[in-house]
Amino acid sequence: MYVSSQRLPALALVLLLLFGTCNTVAQARPQRVPAKPAKAAPAPAPAPTPTVQNSDGLAEAKLIEIYRLIGVGRHREALARAEKLVQALPNFQLAQLVYGDLLMARTRPVNALGDVPPDMARAAGSTLGELREESLRRMRALKERPAPGTIPSQFLALSQKSRHAIAVDASRSRLYLFENTNNGLVLIADYYISVGKAGISKTSEGDQRTPLGVYYITSNLDRKNLKDFYGSGALPLSYPNILDAKRGKTGGGIWLHGTPSAQYSRPPQSTDGCVVMANPDLAHIIRTVEVRSTPVVIASQLQWIDARKAQAEIQPFENTLHAWRNAKTAGDVNQVLAFYTPDFSSNGKTLAQWTGTLKAEISKAQGRAIQLKDVSYLRWTDSADTMVVTFGEVADGTKTGWTKRQYWMRQGNQWKIFFEGTL
Repeated sequence: MYVSSQRLPALALVLLLLFGTCNTVAQARPQRVPAKPAKAAPAPAPAPTPTVQNSDGLAEAKLIEIYRLIGVGRHREALARAEKLVQALPNFQLAQLVYGDLLMARTRPVNALGDVPPDMARAAGSTLGELREESLRRMRALKERPAPGTIPSQFLALSQKSRHAIAVDASRSRLYLFENTNNGLVLIADYYISVGKAGISKTSEGDQRTPLGVYYITSNLDRKNLKDFYGSGALPLSYPNILDAKRGKTGGGIWLHGTPSAQYSRPPQSTDGCVVMANPDLAHIIRTVEVRSTPVVIASQLQWIDARKAQAEIQPFENTLHAWRNAKTAGDVNQVLAFYTPDFSSNGKTLAQWTGTLKAEISKAQGRAIQLKDVSYLRWTDSADTMVVTFGEVADGTKTGWTKRQYWMRQGNQWKIFFEGTL
C-alpha cells in the first residue's frame, strides 16, 4: 500500500512541534538491537532513555512511534505499523483514528489529528474532540519528561515498608509508578489515565470530580466480582482522607480501575471521579503494588524536586516531631498536649476524650525512651500546609508497639497535630 510523501505536511508539522527532534519519543519503548554484521563499524552510543517503559505500556509506545514516523516523513512505515496496531487492539479508538488519517492521506492532504469530513465530524459529536485531546495529552506527557533524579514534591521520605508509590498528574493525564529502593524512589513506569467528567477537586458525593490529596490503596477487588465496566480490576483509595473529612468533603468509592473490554482507553475527563487506566496498564499496577502501604498522590499538576533536597525539606518538621517524641518520653502530659490543635480528633474522639488514651500510652512506656521507626513523610500543600506522617512507636526494651499515622498542619510558624490514629 502506497502513501504519498506529500500528503501529510500539516500533520507532520504539528507532530514535529510537539516532539521537537522526536529522538526522545522514539525511545519510549524498548528497542530490539539487531546483530552487527561482520566487520561493521562500531555503532554510536544510544541517547539516554528518558523513562523506563515496561511491556504493559507498549500499545502507547507503538502509537507514539507511529506519530514519530509521520513527523519525519516515513509515512508508508507509519501506515504499516498503524495497521498492525489496530489489528492487535481493535478497541484502541485513538489508534483507529490515526490509521484512518493515514488511509485518508492516500486521497488528500491531512491537516490535523483526526482530519475527517465535516459531516463525519458532526456525527461523531464530542468523541472526535476527546480523541484529539487524548492524543495531545499522551504526546505532551511523553515529551515533557520529569528531569532525572527528581521526585514529586509530596514524597519527602518513604519507609522501606512502602515498597512502591504512585503519583497522578491530572494536567498531563498521567500516572507515575515508583519503586522505593535503598537509594530512594525510582520511576519505573508511567501511563495515560482518565479523571472525572467535571475535572478535579472533589468536594461532594456525585460531583463527578476526582479528589486531590494524599491517599493510600485500601484493598484489591478481584475482577471476577466486578462488572465488565471496571476492566481488569480495581484498587479502592482512602478518599475521603482525614484532611478531606476535616474540610467537610463527602462521597466515596474512588477507585483506580480499568476500562470495559470494548474500550481500550477513555477520554481524559470521562469518569465519575475515579482514576481509570487501560486494562494492561492497570494489570501491571495490580501485580506490582501492595495494599495499605502504597501511597497515591493525586495532584492538579505535580511539582518535581531534586530527590537530594528532600531531606532539607523534612528537617524543620522533623525537629518538631522529635520534640513531640521527647515530651512523650518525659511523661509530661500537658507538654505533649501542647502539640495538638484544639479541634483535634481521633476516630470520633475529641482532644479531651482522647487524653485518657494518651495518659495510658505514657503510663505503659514506664519512663522508657520512645523510638520512632520506619517513618514516612508525605506533604500536601494547597491553602494549608499538611504533613502526613506514618511511623512505628516503640519504647526501649520492648519488641512491639503501635503503628501510627498523624496529620499535622502548619499554623503560623508551628506545626500542630489535628489527627492521630493507630493502624
